[in-house]
Amino acid sequence: MTAPVRLAVMGAGLIGKRHAMHVHASDEAELACVIDPTPAGEAVAREFGSIWARDLDEALQKARPEGMIVATPNQIHMQNGLDCIAAGIPALVEKPLCDNVADAERLVLAAEAAGVVLLTGHHRRHNLLMQKAREIIDSGAIGTPIVANAMFWLHKPDDYFDVAWRREKGAGPVFLNLIHDVDNLRYLLGDVVAVTARESNAVRGNAVEETAVILLEFASGALATASVCDSTVAPWSWEMTTGENPAYPRSDEHCYLIGGTHGSLALPSLDLRTAQGARSWYSPFNLQRPGIPNEDPLARQVTQFARVIRGQEPPLVSGREGLETLRVIEAVKRSAASGGRVTL
Repeated sequence: MTAPVRLAVMGAGLIGKRHAMHVHASDEAELACVIDPTPAGEAVAREFGSIWARDLDEALQKARPEGMIVATPNQIHMQNGLDCIAAGIPALVEKPLCDNVADAERLVLAAEAAGVVLLTGHHRRHNLLMQKAREIIDSGAIGTPIVANAMFWLHKPDDYFDVAWRREKGAGPVFLNLIHDVDNLRYLLGDVVAVTARESNAVRGNAVEETAVILLEFASGALATASVCDSTVAPWSWEMTTGENPAYPRSDEHCYLIGGTHGSLALPSLDLRTAQGARSWYSPFNLQRPGIPNEDPLARQVTQFARVIRGQEPPLVSGREGLETLRVIEAVKRSAASGGRVTL
């Protein structure tokens, strides 16, 4: 039998703890240590029976890992990633890869120059729901994709913002949340070539946006709208509709709609609608809903990271792929600031 890959988790916040849980539960990996200087880091390490280290140097001395999951605040992703590369440790860096394109380019180039594996934590590509949706689109079942709509509407409670960095530049819902949806749209529809965006912080007045509305133009000619708001009580988001994270109540709604020349697809239900007979607004629909197994994408991401480290398969979401999604997000921020259309 192949020995489990020793993975460390850097950062013991909300997502870091979830990563630690999935590594601890994995058959392909084991939790070598938790790296975080705070009491929360010590508590997470204790909960999962792992070694606690205050920083990477201490972790290298106590329990050198074979791979690192970086789940620290966005603003320090680049430095944490560079430290892993310097130590020769493959790294899976939570999205966004960095909080700006220049830093992400530096990180990707450093990893490529050193020959160290770098992945981006866009875990939704590991979701069997997303993989089935891409299979349906690639099969031609909806014809040529031409239009899409993605929504992230929910309400983050006031105490969420008691953590100072969540109120600072680079920590708004475009970077933290909608980046997932943009990455999903890129996975399903291809490269984005231009964006137009508007933002607002009219409710909370923090330095970060709470609402954004975006037009995405794809190289294929498809157009999509994406909207995000973390200050409305609403169910239309990946979090509230997919059941991916049990922390959120689940609603029987859709968060993505994708239209093609011969049919349409709704997510997360995977409702596939085609015309009965001629394509016409007078024609009733054929409806198909393929079933998929229920597997946690974060757990699947841990499994894939272990296999990448062993050299058994290539990354599903490389550092460079994370960089390309970040280019779109940065273009969104530039467009919102300038009020104009930004090309990539």
